[in-house]
This record gives sequence, C-alpha cells and structure tokens, in this order.
Amino acid sequence: MTTLSPRRSGRPPGKRAMSRGAAYLLLLFGAVLTFAPFYFMFVFATHQRAEIFAFPPPLWFGDAFGENLRLLLERLPFWRNLWNSFYISVLSTLLTLFFCSLGGFGFAMYRFRGKDTLFALLLATLMIPTFLNIIPFYLILQALGWINEPKALYIPGAAGAFGIFLMRQYIASSIPHELMEAARIDGCSEFRIYWNIVLPLITPAMATLGMITFINSWNNFVGALVVMRESSTYTVPLALRSMQSAANTEWGALMAGTAISVIPLILIFIFASRRLIEGLTSGALKG
Repeated sequence: MTTLSPRRSGRPPGKRAMSRGAAYLLLLFGAVLTFAPFYFMFVFATHQRAEIFAFPPPLWFGDAFGENLRLLLERLPFWRNLWNSFYISVLSTLLTLFFCSLGGFGFAMYRFRGKDTLFALLLATLMIPTFLNIIPFYLILQALGWINEPKALYIPGAAGAFGIFLMRQYIASSIPHELMEAARIDGCSEFRIYWNIVLPLITPAMATLGMITFINSWNNFVGALVVMRESSTYTVPLALRSMQSAANTEWGALMAGTAISVIPLILIFIFASRRLIEGLTSGALKG
C-alpha cells in the first residue's frame, strides 16, 4: 500500500519562513501605497486649506468637514451632480447588462455566416485608443441633438465590445447547447430561453460586468466633459473639476466632495467584491 506524504520543498524551514515574511512585508507595503491616497483624501476633507498645505501635513482627522461641505454647496449644486452621476451610472449599467448579455448569448449559442469575422471585428475595436473616438463621438452626438443630454452618456456605450466578449466567453463555457435544444423541444421561444434559462445561470458574470460598468460610468470624466455644458447637468467628476482654478481652489471643499463621491463605490465594492472575484476566476478556469 502506497502512502501519500505532503510535498516538501528542498529549502530549510528557516529560509521558508524568511521568504514568507518577505512576501508579507511586500504585500503590506503595496497595501499601504494603495490605501494611503484614500486615507489622506478623507483626512484632508476635515481640514481647512491652510492646514492641508502646512508642514508636516495633518495625519489625523480635523473638525472642518462642516465648513468644507458648506463651501462645496455654495460653489456647486453638488447633490444634483451626485444624483446625475447616480442615475446615469444605473441606466448605463442596466442597458449594458441587457445588450451585452444578449450579444454574448448570440455569439456563444448560435451559428451563422460570418460569425467569426464579425466577432474578430468586434474585438478589434478594443485596440482603438479611446481618445481617437472623441471627435467622431462628438460629431455623431451633435447630429443627433444629444449635446448636454444625459442620455449621451449611457446609450452609446450600452453594447460595448468588452462586455459582449466577457458574456460570450462565460456563456460558451457554462451553458451547454443541449440545454437550449431541450428548451426548444419544450416550446420555449429564443428570447424566453435567453431570459428565463440563460440569464439566471450567468449571474456571476453579470455581477462582474455590472460592477465594472457602474464604476467606469461613475468615473467617466472625459465623456461628461465632451457632452455636458451646464453645471446643473454635470456629473460629480466634472463638477469637482470645475472648482479648480489657478487663482483660488478650496482644496478642503474639493476633498470633501471627492470623499462623499467615492462612498457609493466603496459600498458597492464591499457588497459585490465576492461576486466580482467569482465572475473573473470562474471564467478564467472554464475558458
């Protein structure tokens, strides 16, 4: 009878402990570098401008958050800007999930002439730098009369190449064709197969794409800069940028607005990070 023993490396225990400790120190250093800007953003939001630029800078929270918030609300319709960002991000996420899952379902489960060529062309659009699209994007929106319209920020990107690619890969690796054939035999229409059978089975990928889309839409500064013209229609990134000037910038108020604007993203990440990791890793393992 053969017994199995755990695999051991040839290194002595002392060296293994040292390498593990070095790895932990490296991870700790990376974590500090990552979270330090967020920490100081919240700290500076509670200090006045003179305290922020003092040396050494403040390392702990102050008591000027109320004053900074008052300055912010005097300079901007901040709650309106926050609402603009919220509903544009929600609509962008819902439309992207619907159209990208529908496109991914088509590429993954159907056979038609030119399918591979069309999918290759779709992927090729990912190679085009975003800034090259700005002028055509603006001209098309101007022709449609969508300048200064919020729908210009959530409709054009609703069927993005990345989302269709992600959905196609996940559906192809997790939904068997035999399941569709069985549903057709039972009398299901093609849309009902997509809606009632496929969608419930791809929730990890939907959660991943939804979270990525929401964050990208929330942080979309360039798109809002090209489209929006009035401060009441600004999203949060554009509104906060409008507070900066060469003569006078209230950095405390700016930090207060920035800190408030990232709270929804932090909450979404806390509650959806597990689904995000599941969606990314399952696609990687099965694909």
